[in-house]
Amino acid sequence: MGGDYTVRIMFVCHGNICRSPMAEFIFKDIADKAGVLSEFCVASSATSAEEIWGGVGNPVYPPAREELLRHGISSEGKRAVQLKKSDYDKYDLFIAMDGGNILNIMKIFGSDPDGKVHKLLEYTNEMRDVADPWYSRRFDVAYSDILNGCTALLSELLTRLNEGRQKSSDAN
Repeated sequence: MGGDYTVRIMFVCHGNICRSPMAEFIFKDIADKAGVLSEFCVASSATSAEEIWGGVGNPVYPPAREELLRHGISSEGKRAVQLKKSDYDKYDLFIAMDGGNILNIMKIFGSDPDGKVHKLLEYTNEMRDVADPWYSRRFDVAYSDILNGCTALLSELLTRLNEGRQKSSDAN
């Protein structure tokens, strides 16, 4: 993966063509606007292989891509990839879009000994799922849920990073 990132985040949904790539690119956008993108390695993946054919993933679903573009965010070049058991040691956080994703992540990993697996909206103190536009066709609602979740996640991570740096500075 390369890079000297402080936090490595993998957003996860079922197919990696709607919600998790939206989260990947929304998080990158808000982190970039906050001037902290270099602190993060951000990716997204699927719990299934349904959107991967012959080893090549499908691109971001057109309505999801269009919703991102309405907000000035490009997802150009992103293709679906499947989450692997080996990813557990490569990332600090696995952020699922819904409870079904959590169950499937746990099937892939077997366990979560380091407490890395979370639902996105728990960072907003809501334990509900991110709205699924695959069924509702409401990509605007999914965008809003994901933006709220990513904004809260970024805020929490920056607070943790700053506290860690302060402790390190105080120790010196």
